[in-house]
Parts: sequence; structure tokens; C-alpha cells
Amino acid sequence: MESADAAADAARTDPLVRLTVDQLRQRSSMKWRTHPADVLPLWVAEMDVPLAPAVAETLHRVADLGDTGYPHGTAYAEALAAFAAERWGWDGLRVEHTAIVPDVMLGIVEVLRLLTGPGDAVVVSPPVYPPFYAFVAHSGREVVEAPLGPGLRLDPAALEDAFARARRGGRRAAFLMSNPHNPTGVVHTRAELEAVAALARRHGVRVVSDEIHAPLVLTGARFTPFLGVPGAENAFALTSASKAWNLAGLKAALALAGPEAADDLARMPEEVGHGPSHVGILAHTAALRDGTDWLDDLLRGLDANRALLGALVERHLPGIGYVPPQGTYLAWLDCTALGLHDEDDGSAAPGELGVVSDLAGPAAMFLDEARVALSSGHVFGTGGADCVRLNFATSPGILREALARMGRALAGHRPPRDR
Repeated sequence: MESADAAADAARTDPLVRLTVDQLRQRSSMKWRTHPADVLPLWVAEMDVPLAPAVAETLHRVADLGDTGYPHGTAYAEALAAFAAERWGWDGLRVEHTAIVPDVMLGIVEVLRLLTGPGDAVVVSPPVYPPFYAFVAHSGREVVEAPLGPGLRLDPAALEDAFARARRGGRRAAFLMSNPHNPTGVVHTRAELEAVAALARRHGVRVVSDEIHAPLVLTGARFTPFLGVPGAENAFALTSASKAWNLAGLKAALALAGPEAADDLARMPEEVGHGPSHVGILAHTAALRDGTDWLDDLLRGLDANRALLGALVERHLPGIGYVPPQGTYLAWLDCTALGLHDEDDGSAAPGELGVVSDLAGPAAMFLDEARVALSSGHVFGTGGADCVRLNFATSPGILREALARMGRALAGHRPPRDR
């Protein structure tokens, strides 16, 4: 079986099979340096891939020319517009309705400042990306939850109730949406997004859509830009090439305004545009413009890893729930059957990053007993406490070893009594 697995891995041509564990351990970024060397890190959203050639060539050219000055021009937005038209059939992106921001989360904060004030409400749909809580709370806004419904999909009834609560007393309100959804990997359908737009209009709620994972939609689903659906003309979207091309260390993102939100975008302070890196802008532009063949190879590899992960969960982790993600490279595992979560454990609140000191429940067990680092579900808000998030953007060999370790830990684990 191992020789057959090795042969299958060798036949793959995607970037997920290019780097060895020894090479990855030479990296100095968060994923590979937070934990000791005996831990396999499948937590934070970094991919174990080399740079796309188009990006690497751009960075070499920058170094050769010393082209490290201040940003200029609209090439980034133009590249995104062309990418959106080609990949998603969306030709509604207007370059004049965009602004460069330091990264997606800081861009979200700045957009929320345009739409709301201190004490106003921001609706989120948990379990959801932890900084949605932290950044909103740090900005003096109240978080209002509209938990996901059946199938981990957006729940219109929960949204309607949350929108009404958010607007109570005449407050301004926004809905901060993850599209595709992190951590579940759900790709919202056009019909679902149209329902969101209609509800938001009815209640006077402005939608801000985080679309950083938009290029990472896998076989069987299709991404729909929120600004492309009827009723979303007063909404915003934030995106970048960061997740799809592994460029988190090269800061640059774009804020996109619907036609009715262009005047709001024009009020964004000029200094916000001073935060992005010129080198980052050049790298993201190259990825969108010239890195699509590499992206296609990556998506084929992620498809293969998604299927592999499903087989490994079935083999090694009986009783753990897994719904294959439609997009992203993140898998949401329901570990309720382990009986590990303690409501009174005093662990981190939603919104923290889920690093070593914040781990609880199943993530803590898998780190301690399997030496596999996963993101702890409790930091993703309501519905996350008994879950973990697993990053499968790694080599199939690392994935097999990690799941085998988790299976051995699970086999030796005895759930506490009186649960």
C-alpha cells in the first residue's frame, strides 16, 4: 500500500508535492515555527507550496531593479477585474470603485468604520473566522451572532432575527460574511446570496463580504461574487491573492464597492492606502494576471487531497464528523463524540487566534497526544467548541502521517466519565 501511495504521489504535478518536510522546516513563518519540531502543523492558513513562477519572477525582478518604493497605479484592480471576468463570468468590477488596503482584515475594519460607529452592531455567522470577533470588538462594535444552520450553511431565519436585533434602537448595522465560508469550506450558492441581499435590504443592513478564498473553489461548486447578485449594489467585498497563491507575507488587498457604495468608499482616509506594500501589490498582480496555470495545478492537488482526507478520516477517525469542503483548503472536523469539551474550562474567547496557549478540547488532545497542530474550534464562536479546523494544503505524505498519528491517539484515548 505504501509503495502504491508513493507512486501515486510521484505522479502528481501540483505544487503540493514539491517540498519535503526538511525543506518546510527551514521556513521561518508562523506555521512551521510556532510548534516544536516533532509537531506536524495543519493549523494556520499557510500552504506548503513553492511560489508560483510568475510571482517568483516578479520578486526577482523587483530585487534586481531595487523596485521597492511607493505603490502606483491600478494594475492590481485591473488584474482582478480580468480574473473575475474569466473565472467567474463577472464583469461588474469597476476599477474606479476599488481601493488598495493593507490586507483583507484591516480593509474590513476600515470599511466597517465607514458604515458603522462605536456601539453599532456587526452580524457574523459562526462558526466563523476568529478575527471577525476580535477585530470587530476592538473597533468598539457589538458582535451579533446568526449561527449557521443545517449543513453548516447560512440560515435565513437566524439572519433575519440577528438583523432585527442588530438594528434595534435605530443602530446602524453590517453583516460581515465569509464567502466562501471559513472554517467550513461551504461555497454559498447564488440563491443563498440573493436571499442575504434581500434580507439585508429589508432590514437596512450593509453587507461586507470577505472573499479572500474566492479563487479556491473545488470541483463540484462555483463561486459567486456577492457584488454580482441583485440587491448587493450597496455592499462591499474585500479580497486579495493572499490565500490562493500563499502570499500572506506580502501585504496587499483590495476593497471593492458596489455602485451604491462608491461614495462611502470615497470617504476612506487616504492614509489607509499607505499601508500596502508596493512589492506585495506587484506580487498579487502577477499572481492574478500570470499565475492561473499554477492555480489550476494547485486546485487539482487540493481536489486530490480533499478526497484523500475523506478516506483517511474514515479509516483513522471513526466517530468524527466530516463534511467535505466545497472550497478553501480547510476541513471542519466535528469531534463531539470524543466528549472533550468543558464549558467551564476558562479557555480563550472567540476571536483569539488559536495558537498554543489558546488550545482547548480536541485540538489540545491531538497536539499533546498525536503531535499534530490543528486550529481549536472554540475560537470560531458558537458551534465550534467540539470541533477542529484542519489545513489540508500540504503534501499527501504529511496528511497521511498526521491522520495516522491522530488515529493512534484516538485509539488510546478514553473519553472522560459522566459526559
